[in-house]
Amino acid sequence: MSGGEALQRLRRLLLEQGGVIGGLIEVRPGASTGSVGPARIGDPAQIKDPAQIKDPAQIGDPAQRACRGPRASAHPAEYELLVEAIYEGYLLHYGVPRLLRPVEPDLALLAGDQLYALGLARLVRLGDIHAVAQLADVISLCALAHGSGEPELAYAVWDAGARAVGWGGTGRHERAKRLARVRAPSALAAMREAAEL
Repeated sequence: MSGGEALQRLRRLLLEQGGVIGGLIEVRPGASTGSVGPARIGDPAQIKDPAQIKDPAQIGDPAQRACRGPRASAHPAEYELLVEAIYEGYLLHYGVPRLLRPVEPDLALLAGDQLYALGLARLVRLGDIHAVAQLADVISLCALAHGSGEPELAYAVWDAGARAVGWGGTGRHERAKRLARVRAPSALAAMREAAEL
């Protein structure tokens, strides 16, 4: 499944659920489905076999990185969908959302929280407690990074977190998370390094 297909699947899921969040979906033709943050290298559509991937950084957005890893190989479409939901929640909090257009900031925060919960609940149903912990860390560390005025650190947190969901955690990633929690000056470099392992 491509990133665009996963977003369309998330769009359909939210429309089916209806309610307030369903009413916030951008429905005009040509609505943006892009993400914010630095450009990613590589074209995920070119990668057919996850076993051929030596460096997760060659994969595009967070959902693509997570679903292409061996830890997600039994349910790649589900991992892609749930990470897209959590990433859209993040964008509602800190960036430009791709699917939803809330009319006021408080509504954006509530919708973002609902998408966090949606993605994490689907992950719990898969029984992947490791990934739940990794994505919970992504959510909290991104909040700290943006609260400190460090959006580049938040992007690196997403890259490293998606890598950990798909490929598993590492000691370097745990160290980078500790540095980010205490707002150490070396946190950004450590997080970028953890994303590339």
